[in-house]
Amino acid sequence: MTQTKVIIACADFDSARSVTALLGELGVPEPLAVTMFEDGPRAHKVEAYYDTAPDLAELTATLAALGPSGIGQPHIEPVPDQNWVMISQKALPPVAAGRFIVHGSHDRATAGQHQGAIEIDAGEAFGTAHHATTLGCLLAIDRLARRHNFARVLDLGCGSGVLAIAAARVLPRAQIIASDIDAVATGVAKDNARRNRVARRIRFVTAMGFAHPALRAPQAFDLIIANILARPLIELAPKLSAAIAPGGRVVLSGLLVTQAPQVTASYRHAGFVLKQRDDIAGWSILTLAAKQ
Repeated sequence: MTQTKVIIACADFDSARSVTALLGELGVPEPLAVTMFEDGPRAHKVEAYYDTAPDLAELTATLAALGPSGIGQPHIEPVPDQNWVMISQKALPPVAAGRFIVHGSHDRATAGQHQGAIEIDAGEAFGTAHHATTLGCLLAIDRLARRHNFARVLDLGCGSGVLAIAAARVLPRAQIIASDIDAVATGVAKDNARRNRVARRIRFVTAMGFAHPALRAPQAFDLIIANILARPLIELAPKLSAAIAPGGRVVLSGLLVTQAPQVTASYRHAGFVLKQRDDIAGWSILTLAAKQ
C-alpha cells in the first residue's frame, strides 16, 4: 500500500508551528503523523503523512487563511507504507512550557529528570506541547496555579491527558476530572496518567460535552480547561457557565486568531470576563473568569 506525504516549506519556526498545528486539527482526512524540521539557517519544513491524500486546492486555501507570510505551496509525493507515527515522534524534541517540560519516551533519560517533566508520546490521541494550542494551555495552567488554589478541575476534551496531568502536578490537592468524546482518547489519557504517576489523582470519563453524571452538577468546578475547536466551544458556552463556580476560571483553546473575537463574544454573553488572550503561531488561548 502506498501512502502520501504532504510537504510544506516555511520561512521560519513560527510559520512552521502554525502549519503543524493546523494540519493536526484538520480531520478529513486525518494525518497519520505531522512533523517539522529545520531546513536551513531559519527555514523549516513541515511533512504530513496520510493514507488518503488531502485535496491540494482545499489545503492551499486553508493554509492561506492562517494569515502569516512565509508559508510555501504544499506539494504531494507518494511514500512507502510505514509506521510514520513511531518514526515522527522520535523527531519531536522536548518542549518547555512554564514550569513544565513535555517530552517523549525517547528523551526520558534527559528531559525526564526535570522536576516538571511530563512524558507524552505522539500517538492515537491529540495532545503534545508541540501544538500551539496545547502549549498555550500549559502556560495558562502554570500561570493560574501560581495565583489561585483551585480545588475542582475539569479538562474537557482531554485528548492525551497532558493538561489534566499538568494540573495534577501543580495542584496537588485538587480533584480532577478529564473527559473526552472518544473512548480511545480517554484510554490513552489514563495510560499517560499512569506513566506520569498521577492516575490516582484523575478521574477519566467518556462523554460528549457535559453528558455524564460526573459533569452535570451545577457550579461543580472552579477551573475548566477546554482545548477543542471554536464551533463546539461556542455551543458549550451556556453549559460551561452553568458548570463553573462564581469567580472560577476557564481556559479555552483550539481556535484560530481570526475566531477569537466570536468565541470571546459568546462567553461574554454567557457571563464571563476576558482576563487574558495569548496568541501563539496563529492560534488564540483565552483565559476568562466567571462573574462573582
